[in-house]
Parts: sequence; C-alpha cells; structure tokens
Amino acid sequence: MPKINLCFIWHMHQPFYKDLMSGEYSLPWTRMHALKDYYGMVEVLKDFPAVHQTFNLVPSMMVQIDEYAAGTAIDPFLVRALAPAEKLSEADQQFILQYFFQANEARLINRYPRYRELHDAWRASDHNAGRIRWLFDTQAFRDLQVLSQLAWFDEEFLDNDAEVRRLVEKGRNYTADDQALIGRKELEITGLVLPTYRKFAASGQIEISTTPFYHPILPLLCDSDIAQVAHPYVPLPPRFRYPGDARKQLALAREYMAGKNGAAPNGVWPSEGSVSDEVMAIAADLGFRWIATDNGVLARTLQRDATPAVSYQPYLWRQNGKQIHCLFRDHFLSDLIGFVYSRMGAVEAAEHFLSQIRTNCAPILAGGRNALVPIILDGENAWEYYERNGRPFLKALYGRISEAKDLEALTVSEALGRMEPGALDHIFPASWINANFDIWIGAEEDNKAWEYLLRARQMYDRVCNSAASKASLAPGGLDLAEQELLIAEGSDWCWWYGPEHESANRAEFDQLFRQHLANVYRALHLTPPDELSRPIAGTVVTEFHQPPTGPICPTIEGEVTSYFEWLGAGSYRLDQRTGAMHGQRFLTREMFYGTEGTNLFLRVDFESDTAHLTDTELRVSVEAMGEKTLQSSIVARLDHGALVTSAGMAVRDGCAHPVEAAFARVLEMRISLAAAGVAAGHSLRFQLSLWKDGLPMDALPQQGWIEFSTAEVVEWPL
Repeated sequence: MPKINLCFIWHMHQPFYKDLMSGEYSLPWTRMHALKDYYGMVEVLKDFPAVHQTFNLVPSMMVQIDEYAAGTAIDPFLVRALAPAEKLSEADQQFILQYFFQANEARLINRYPRYRELHDAWRASDHNAGRIRWLFDTQAFRDLQVLSQLAWFDEEFLDNDAEVRRLVEKGRNYTADDQALIGRKELEITGLVLPTYRKFAASGQIEISTTPFYHPILPLLCDSDIAQVAHPYVPLPPRFRYPGDARKQLALAREYMAGKNGAAPNGVWPSEGSVSDEVMAIAADLGFRWIATDNGVLARTLQRDATPAVSYQPYLWRQNGKQIHCLFRDHFLSDLIGFVYSRMGAVEAAEHFLSQIRTNCAPILAGGRNALVPIILDGENAWEYYERNGRPFLKALYGRISEAKDLEALTVSEALGRMEPGALDHIFPASWINANFDIWIGAEEDNKAWEYLLRARQMYDRVCNSAASKASLAPGGLDLAEQELLIAEGSDWCWWYGPEHESANRAEFDQLFRQHLANVYRALHLTPPDELSRPIAGTVVTEFHQPPTGPICPTIEGEVTSYFEWLGAGSYRLDQRTGAMHGQRFLTREMFYGTEGTNLFLRVDFESDTAHLTDTELRVSVEAMGEKTLQSSIVARLDHGALVTSAGMAVRDGCAHPVEAAFARVLEMRISLAAAGVAAGHSLRFQLSLWKDGLPMDALPQQGWIEFSTAEVVEWPL
C-alpha cells in the first residue's frame, strides 16, 4: 500500500559570536540554546524509537558548543550571571538589568514567580536602572542571576535532575552556592549536546546533515547580481563574485562534519534554503547526495503552483554531468509549527498537523504513489513560545506518528531510498523566503554591508598577490584574515540589516559584523577604514503603546468619518519586523481603544485590503480587574464589510445592546462595560485575536493584555 514518508529536518544554527582576535563571545545565545533546544530536541526522541528524523547542524555553531563544553568560551553574560551578587559594580548591575530579561515573558519568565516579580518591578520602573537599583537589593540581583539561566534549562533537567529540581523548587533566596551549581550544570549540559547527536546518529534514528561552515547565502557569494533574477531591478551593491568562497564554505563544512561524526554528511540545507544552478553543481561536485530548499523555489522553477502533488516527491537535478537529489519543504506546514501551534493545545495542534498532512496526501496515495512530505524549519527559536518548551506538543505528535499505519517518519536518506525522483534540469535562484534574496541584499543597510565586505575581500586579494605584503605579516596572519572574511560572509549579519527583522541585540549584531571586517584589516597589518567605526543599522521602535488621554464616543459604522472621533483614544501598534524566525504574518496595522465611562470602544485598522479577512474569526476578551475577576468573551466571524455570525455577547444593532459592531474599511466595536462585568470607574484589561480555519493568525497585543483604568479617562474637559 502507498505510504506517507514524513521527513522532519530541524535546522540548528546560531551566528558566530566569537571575536577571533580577542577570543571573547559577544552574545550568549549559542550557550542558551545548547542548554535547552540543541540537547532536548534530539533527546526527546528516546521515547519514540520509530520516529526517525534529520538534524541539520551548522559547523560554526558546533565549534562554539565545543568551546563552551570545554570551559574555554567566555561571554559577558555568563561572567555576570556567575559573579558574586554583593560585588557587582554599577555597570554590572546595569548590564544585568538590560539583558537578563531577554526571554519570552509568557513562557519563560512567568513560569517562575520570582522571575516574574523581578520583571514586573523592572517594567514598573520604566526600565530605569537608576530607579530600580533602589528597589533591587543584593538578593534580588542574585535571584535574577540564577533564574535568567534556569529559565533556559531543558525539560529533561527541570524534571529529572535532582539538583536542578531543587533550584526550581527553591524559587527564590538563592545563594552563592546556587550560582556555582548553575555554572557547573551549564558546563555539564553543553558537554552532552554533541555526543548525544552522535549517539542517535550511530543508532540510525537520526541523520545529520549540514550547512556551509559560517552560514553564508551561497548564490550571492557566487554572484550577488543573481538577486535580480528573482527581483528584477532591485537596487544592488557593487558586484560580489567569489564562487571559490562558496565552495570553500561548503567544503570546510563537509570536512569538519566528517571529522566530528566519522563520516561525511549525505545532505545539505544551504543557508536559508538558498540555491542556484552554480550552488547545486558545487554541492554535487563535493559529494553531497541531497540538498533541500522550499516549495516556493520549486514553484518558480516549474512555473506552476507547488501543490502537494508536485512537491511531495524528491527530484533529481542534473546538469553538465553533475547530479544531486533535491527536496522541497512544505512551507505552510512548516510555518504552522514555527508560528501557529504555540498558541494551541498540544494535542489539538498535533492532530491538526497530521490531519492536514493526510488531507494533502490523499489524492497522491489514491493514485498509487508514495508521498514524501518535507517539514523543514528552525529547531530552536520557536520553542520558547510553546508551553514547556514545546515538549508536550512534540510528544503528542511523535506518539501519534509512532502509532500510525499510513505514515512513517524517516530520515531524508531513508526516504530517498524508497522513492523514484522527478527530473529537474535547472533550479530557480532564490531562498526559502519569498523565493528571492531580498532579506540579505537590496535594502540600503544590506547593500552597505556588502560594499564593506567587498572592499575587505579585495584588500585581502591585494595582500595575497603581493609577496612583500605577505612577508610582512605575522605567522598565521593571512589565515586569520581569511577566517574573519568567511565569518563576515555569513547570512546572519544582513538578516538584521534592512527593514524586515528586529532584535533587542541589533546593535550588537551590527558591531560584531563590523568587528569581523576590522579584524581582516588588522590581521593584514592594515588600519581598518573609518567607515567600520560607524553603525550600519539604524534605530527602530519595535512597539508603540500610547494609553488613552481622554474620553471618546465614536459612531460605530466601520469607517473613520472624522479624525476627532478617536481623538484621545489609546493606540497600540507593532513595528512589523520579525525576530529570529522569519514568517510571522501580521493582519492588523494598529488598534485604538478608549471609553466614555460606560462602554469600551475598539477600532482595528487592518493591513492592506480587508477582502482577505473573509471567514476570519475575531475574538475579544474583556476582564474586570480587582478583587473579583470577571471575564467576558465575544466571538464574531468577519466577512468583507460585515460581521456575519457571533457567539457569547451577541452582536446586535442599536446602542441598547451589549455589543455594537461594524466592519467596512476598519472594524469598530462598542462593548458595554456593565455587560462585561466592569464597574464604573474600575480597571479592565482586554485582548483581541484573529483566527482562521481554527488557527490563531494574529493578536493584539502579541503577548499578554492591554490594561487601563476607566476612571482616568472619563472626565470630559470643560
């Protein structure tokens, strides 16, 4: 009988945070994810031996893990986490306050009551270090030092390690001995990561694939002008054409992985799924058997929709005597795991996922063919948005896969051995994101970064071609310069440049990129150009929330008929740059809210045309705050220009009813405070979310609630 071959590829990657000249690590995220995701994502498979998977490990990440495990990697975050709290300088305290709350509030911070308490105090101080230091005593800082680390520990240790459990149960009032224990446990856990992968690979339950060593966008290294194929007339920097660098990045990765794991990897996930015919030829020439990218790339290659019937099979790319198998990820299903299922129950999400797969595969199986479903996504960043780091979801999913008769989870190499491939004689040059390269090139910041990289690369060539210049260098200087160039070619720097993404560490990423380029010049005994002393990245506001300044009483008609209707309303909007994972889709542009003392008024402005909101479900929750908490909910289904159905507090015409709503160009709503259980002059909080086909698509705010007191805005001015 035909069967569904389900191929998970979990991509494990962090930027190279180490400065080769100073030996210091600028940011802690490789270490933090090693404590949780890198270890836990493979260890969870021990209870599901029938589930086989592929893990894609980036060599530059593995180098960092090895150094942390050996105790030779030091970052300023770890130094301050383990420093005696009573000896912290004012600068140390400022650093801790600025950075030690960089964790998902709902899932990581709020899981620990003391961590939440400290975070609430920090937020109440308006992030003013001078003000909070009056409230934070030595014990508060030590508790923050410990909990900021403990929050990133894997469930395996939180549940089963007696020493870690003791720290969790203690909850507060940590000691210097507890800090020392945290340090020992971090060393222990990071030391388990890579041996655990090797153990599972040796058993055959997982396959290990890889990525070019420092995670560059290979097609752009081969020829940056290729970006115009996917995006004609995109503004480009001076041409960067170094296919030899692309080959070296891939060859170094293959060599490193063979040395670490005892065998060269069969497969490669090129950074960000970025492919071109030149890249395919290099990978095939180096001995890789398979490569993977996105079904959006397949659609542009075949010039047709990448339906399951088209993309649920392997392909064999052949050109000029070279060949390599190619898989195309299901973009939609992969994004459900990355961005949607974290807002659903574990069982509900697992069942929805497998139901979607079975629905997609039914016509293929009915035709007598096997189906290969590639699910490829980031294996680390999504889980901090899930309950208990995603372990309930993964266990629910893997348990159902293990029991299924119609599908089987296989490594990529196992699946390729069971299916005949389709044929490809070329591939469209693009990445998995929008089937182009716009994330990394074309924006002003991106292009400036490429210009600086090109100038450093050209300077390296000039020194290499000058016998006198080479002779003047210190031993190893040329190798160091080349290594820094390869690091600077990584995709991570331009990920944060341009208009698409935002991070609290954006300034640090910018500085680190320029530091790597400056090190190229230093290694060559040259003075770095002055341009590298100035930031490339601009300043971005990520969230804007303005509380109400006065009472409002707008007409509910779905149109903004007068600017003055919403004058005095509170407003909330996000800068729609996403974080470490790309793919979050925003439906809403801005929300306005306020009261006249009797009703809560809401207005939602949507992105672009509202026609795509047909059959979208709107959910509004209003909660009275105080000694007696009451919650009321409204559920309405949106159609273009109308509210079609509702449940909960019924949507009816006329001001006498609990809810009045209209949806045309904007959505406007009036909710009776009395009907919602909010007494006059009291405080309330509310949240709004949009759902489609049973899946959460957007939310305002993105996490938590918007809170305000009706008493502060009900007095009309004289």
